[in-house]
Amino acid sequence: MAAIVVSIASTLVASSSRSSSTSFIFTKLSSSTPFLRLSFPVTPFCTRRGRLMAHTLAQATLGLTQPVAIEAPKICFAAKEIDVTEWKGDILAVGVTEKDMAKDENSKFENSILKKLDSQLGGLLAEASSEEDFTGKSGQSTVLRLPGLGSKRVGLIGLGQSASTPAASRGLGEAVAAAAKSAQASDVAVVLAYSEGLSAELKLNTATAIASGTVLGLYEDNRYKSESKKPALKSLDILGLGTGPELEKKLKYAEYVSSAVIFGRDLVTSPANVLTPAVLAEEASKIASLYSDVLSAKILSAEQCQELKMGSYLGVAAASANPPHFIHLCYKPPGGPAKVKLALVGKGLTFDSGGYNIKTGPGCLIEMMKFDMGGSAAVLGAAKAIGQIKPPGVEVHFIVAACENMISGTGVRPGDILTASNGKTIEVNNTDAEGRLTLADALVYACNQGVEKIIDLATLTGACRVALGPSIAGVFTPSDDLAKEVIAASEVSGEKLWRMPMEESYWESMKSGVADMVNTGDRSGGAITAALFLKQFVDEKVQWMHIDIAGPVWSDKKRAATGFGISTLVEWVLNNSS
Repeated sequence: MAAIVVSIASTLVASSSRSSSTSFIFTKLSSSTPFLRLSFPVTPFCTRRGRLMAHTLAQATLGLTQPVAIEAPKICFAAKEIDVTEWKGDILAVGVTEKDMAKDENSKFENSILKKLDSQLGGLLAEASSEEDFTGKSGQSTVLRLPGLGSKRVGLIGLGQSASTPAASRGLGEAVAAAAKSAQASDVAVVLAYSEGLSAELKLNTATAIASGTVLGLYEDNRYKSESKKPALKSLDILGLGTGPELEKKLKYAEYVSSAVIFGRDLVTSPANVLTPAVLAEEASKIASLYSDVLSAKILSAEQCQELKMGSYLGVAAASANPPHFIHLCYKPPGGPAKVKLALVGKGLTFDSGGYNIKTGPGCLIEMMKFDMGGSAAVLGAAKAIGQIKPPGVEVHFIVAACENMISGTGVRPGDILTASNGKTIEVNNTDAEGRLTLADALVYACNQGVEKIIDLATLTGACRVALGPSIAGVFTPSDDLAKEVIAASEVSGEKLWRMPMEESYWESMKSGVADMVNTGDRSGGAITAALFLKQFVDEKVQWMHIDIAGPVWSDKKRAATGFGISTLVEWVLNNSS
């Protein structure tokens, strides 16, 4: 038996009480083994002091809200090669495709594993699946209490047409976690109905995705609830997908990425009266201190940003009582110089009121604008994972221009002209198109770091959400090579991306009579014109991609953040590593 204890831990740190009355006015025109067991404790953000990756939020937050300390559940994962009929525990979960559910003329299963289980159960599994109208479609699941096996219950979980995709495998893990929570099961096993035809690599990836999905499915953010139920799941056995050191390595990778996704989710879910720009900056600094062998942090104040002529970013921040914090983490690989330099830039609006163009009316989602920093959560989540994985040969800059978009006498007004740090001037015709204004200076800053490739992520436009829905992010880039790289990474992570056009003719609507550009154009094609706006602040020599995550940043069904983008970013960085 090879054993590893790993910690999937969230690290929300908040500032101690502080006050600042700094305000800014800066509109100015200028130039210029057979058995493998791993234990995954899932540690949410909490306020317990003196504990690694657990920190205290500011005591003086609005409403006196602080997240409660939650005891971390521990899940032991074991990879085994045993007969499914011999496994003993609470639930034996079987992942099945629609093809696996095929039956012969005698209404008996043709699939070998289902046939074996059904035979042991005297035909009850086939009979019950028919009565439940279970066909193996994606999203279907049924848990049956049938006598005759070592397990108390048998669960059938539908995988749809194919079981070999990362999304299907992760979904299987999430469904297993849901079944375990519903039944308050302690010991669960999962097996694919058909795994004989899978390659060794696909088996490794499938086991990894199942483990990751189970961790993410089990975790619930109960930090802001007065009462919460502790999950009962203690162990998950993964049957029939191999064992040994390669699987151990893959599960370790799953640990790091799952930890980062939970971290990102908790950042997005935290309300704006708790997660201020200062707290977000402290989160970033804490990541750097935890992995100080490879990560460093630089947090720029408003005054320092003014010295860098970041008028576009500071214009957005001017109305808020919470001062802006410009975050720059830098990963440098151990053991030698980097051969490639990358930058990840995330939109960091910890709350967006819309400014003077205040969000009003049905569908404006003002009450959800805590998630307008979802891009920064993805970037900082990726930083956390990269700090743990430590890929060689690649330098990565993680950049967030954190602030709030509020309303006050010091705020930017419609019609004002802001000057970005590359000297370009912007007529603000809509204060609710603020994210691109903060990203403008962040992109200029990223280019000045000497990077070769930049990806920015932002909850930028409702137009992209309307176009692609709640599950797919829009990808905008003039670089075909970069598009191939990132889409390939997303296929491994299971996150859905769709490349959108960069229609240059649409730039006509972004021209201003008094400045270099306006910040919003025609309503039609709004996601495209937003991307074209960002392009104005990227050096032509740098490969650049914009990912609009306005749709998938949040799950309305689960009423929770998704951590979207983190897995893809980590995979992309690793692919660029030597």
